[in-house]
Amino acid sequence: MAACSSGPMPPTVASVIGDPSRHGDVAADARRHPAELVTFAGVKPGDTVVDLIPGNGYFTRIFSLLVGPKGHVYAVWPNEYAKEDGTDVSKVQTLATDPHFANVTMLIQPASAFAIPGKADVVWTSQNYHDYPDKFMGPTDPKLLDDAVFAALKPGGAFVVIDHAADPGSGLRDTETLHRIDPAIVKTQVTASGFVLDGASDVLHNPSDTHQVAVFDPSVRGRTDQFVLRFRKPK
Repeated sequence: MAACSSGPMPPTVASVIGDPSRHGDVAADARRHPAELVTFAGVKPGDTVVDLIPGNGYFTRIFSLLVGPKGHVYAVWPNEYAKEDGTDVSKVQTLATDPHFANVTMLIQPASAFAIPGKADVVWTSQNYHDYPDKFMGPTDPKLLDDAVFAALKPGGAFVVIDHAADPGSGLRDTETLHRIDPAIVKTQVTASGFVLDGASDVLHNPSDTHQVAVFDPSVRGRTDQFVLRFRKPK
């Protein structure tokens, strides 16, 4: 997979990463590379951003600070995932009521019916694209998601997919067991919905990860080999 640089970090990104409200997240920055990733995604002040399956809100908080009062962030939970992760849902729900993050709205909806009010500049999903074809998510055909994201984006908008890498050629084989997915099948699925592959970053690449164990295994947890893909909706 060809890699491309995030480009120079905008001053707005540097300011957000250093914001005092992130004191509880700073310890994870070295492994999660937020500055490089949001620069790669192209998120800027005034944007509308979707954080799809936001976990504990790590990136939601960054997006909120970055887009500012003229922008908006939708933290979107599929119903099926929310049932499995009530703790994080509660955290994001609390986040959305915090005046410091007043531009955040949390939505809970069926996995097969992704939608937001209006149109987005960026739809972002980190470590969760692989979940859609799994049993607990319905399963949900990823094409339903990809088509819905395409419809939700403005022309020229970006769909950023970050996920745990599986062996080349494995397709969807390891999504249920190892919680990994072959980046090639993601490219095939997303571009089939009308997107153009616009860039890739190797900032989360870890060559020591063999792709043979589940992402929760202590030997790789927090250090998996991850791919970062940016797809663009044609203007």
